[in-house]
Amino acid sequence: MNDKSTTQRLQPQDEAQNSGQGEQQAGAQDASSSGGALPKASSGLRRGIGRMFLVAAILVGVAGLLYWVYGRYTNVVVYDARIKADMIMISSRIDGWVTEVPVSEGDVLRTGQPLIMIDNRESSLRLREIDAQRKSLQAERLRIEAEIRMIDQQTRGRFEASRAALNSAKAAKSGMDAELEQIRNDFERAQSLLQKRVISRQRWEALRTAYRLAGQQVLKGEADVAKANADVMEAQADRQRMDVLQGRIASLRFDEERLNTQLERQQLDLTDRTIKAPSDGKIDRIFIDPGEYVARGQRLLLLHNPAVIWVEANIKETDIRDVKLGATAKIGVDAYPDLAVVGEVVRIGNAATNQFALLPSPNPSGSFTKITQRLPVKIAVPQTNGLLRPGMMVEVEIAITRD
Repeated sequence: MNDKSTTQRLQPQDEAQNSGQGEQQAGAQDASSSGGALPKASSGLRRGIGRMFLVAAILVGVAGLLYWVYGRYTNVVVYDARIKADMIMISSRIDGWVTEVPVSEGDVLRTGQPLIMIDNRESSLRLREIDAQRKSLQAERLRIEAEIRMIDQQTRGRFEASRAALNSAKAAKSGMDAELEQIRNDFERAQSLLQKRVISRQRWEALRTAYRLAGQQVLKGEADVAKANADVMEAQADRQRMDVLQGRIASLRFDEERLNTQLERQQLDLTDRTIKAPSDGKIDRIFIDPGEYVARGQRLLLLHNPAVIWVEANIKETDIRDVKLGATAKIGVDAYPDLAVVGEVVRIGNAATNQFALLPSPNPSGSFTKITQRLPVKIAVPQTNGLLRPGMMVEVEIAITRD
């Protein structure tokens, strides 16, 4: 009895346990079936998003390729162009010690502004010395001119009087000669008449005396003419002194002109000791300090005019046929990506850049590798708030004008 009752009590407990285990297994199966359905849905979503990104990337790539092809067809592109400017190297025309440098790097200059001062004391003294010599020659020339005027006033009247006296003496002598001729004729007739006893001897002696007196008067007239002629020659000699003095004045004028030339040269030397800005611009480098000695031709500083800049692009010879004068060029500045600059082609080089190389490139071996050459193209660009500086890298797109 006891064994049966014990067996009956155990059987219901086993059934209860078995039923509980079955329920647990069924729940586990339901849970596993529901968990397996979620990963399948998320993987499909990921694949859809990936396809969308791939299509978008392909579209962007195709658009970029089309834009690049369009740009290559409508523009000549250069990626290694540079901004250029006239870099002015200031040098010295004379030797000397630098006394002052009133500017510094980065200063904005105006035309004629002093840049460097060189010691000018010796040059100033030499200038004063030459000027004193020139003034001395001027004073000597003025003295001689005054002497010439005085001689002219003194000798002009005497020369004219002596010439008048000479003319008077010549006229008197001419009258005496005529009178002598008349008396001589009378004396000769009287002598013939005396032989014929037509006139008295007393009359003949009177005519002879008159003839002799007339001869003496002629001799006296000749002496007067000679004396007057001597006076004229003396007065003329005095006036010829003026010619000598005029020659001296001409010599002094040449000396004065020589000193004027030396004075101008010395003034130029004095001016060159203050080196001034040749144009508006900005100082890039200074190579000298106060107290240093500079030689003629030595470089002192470097400057450029920021308002006058351009872009130099080396265009391939295969693209140069598409570049025309006046073509529009878009400039992209590496330093300022957001800055838009538009320029204009103003010059196309007449020779390739290899023609300007310092070292030639001969080909003695006979081997040859063909390399595309480049020609320089100058593009005028406007300055933009002083941002564009010489040497900066830019990218250039030159619009192609197709016929």
